[in-house]
Amino acid sequence: MEMSHSHRHSNSTAKLGAAVLINVLLSVVQFIFGIFSGSLSLIADALHNFSDAGALVVALLAKKIGGKAADDQLSYGYKRAEILGALINSTSLLIVGVYLCYQAIVRYFNPQPIDGWIVVWVASLALVIDVVTAVLTHKAGAKDSMNIRAAFIHNVSDALASVVVVIAGTLIILYQLYVVDLVATVLISIYVIYHGLDLVKKSIRILMQAVPDGVDLQKVRRSLISIEGVEDASHIHLWQLDEKMTFFEGHILISATAEQKNISHKIRALLKDEYSVGHTTLELKTSDNT
Repeated sequence: MEMSHSHRHSNSTAKLGAAVLINVLLSVVQFIFGIFSGSLSLIADALHNFSDAGALVVALLAKKIGGKAADDQLSYGYKRAEILGALINSTSLLIVGVYLCYQAIVRYFNPQPIDGWIVVWVASLALVIDVVTAVLTHKAGAKDSMNIRAAFIHNVSDALASVVVVIAGTLIILYQLYVVDLVATVLISIYVIYHGLDLVKKSIRILMQAVPDGVDLQKVRRSLISIEGVEDASHIHLWQLDEKMTFFEGHILISATAEQKNISHKIRALLKDEYSVGHTTLELKTSDNT
């Protein structure tokens, strides 16, 4: 079992490593041809691809650190390293998005001729490579890790950006609509910023130990009080260690005739079944001791 886990980990690391190399090479090609063609959207796509390479490196490091076992210094373990990785990557998405919007505005007031054919050919090549890297990243664990998912969204947004750039290049060739290049850049920026904000919000909520999305703390309290033998529930805290592990702690007041072990079992079962709580800490008090 341990060997199987180790094999999966090294396999996903190899996939992410390959995706990093591909993104760096693609970024260099796009940037060079973006300068030669005069296309800001192609340069924008190059910068976005380069940020993808950085995102994948961060994801790799965070994944490696997050896999370390708990120790005396970090008794909860290193799982939140992946959440920090997701926060860094999502923040970089926002920075790239805002920068591209700024460049589009600057270029609007300083228009330059654009070679549409170079744009179309390079963006088409980039599209194929973006799809390959997105598949590699997805297979490396995007479903199970917010950290890898942030890097995956970088890749998917790049693929979509390449589609937009191809369309822009085609319109430039057919109709000399150079403004389309700027519109394409802004659309890429908006998409990047949208996903960046979503991931930043989710990452910060976990790091700030917020109640998980979709969970009403007062409803949790009412659920606990509805258990026979429970008279009150206070000092309730519900938070996520990472995107998979949810923790609960609280003070539970039970009737004098209730059996503590039975009540504890019922509470843990309710929290696990209804709120996916994997770790529960309870302080039980009987009403005659208050």
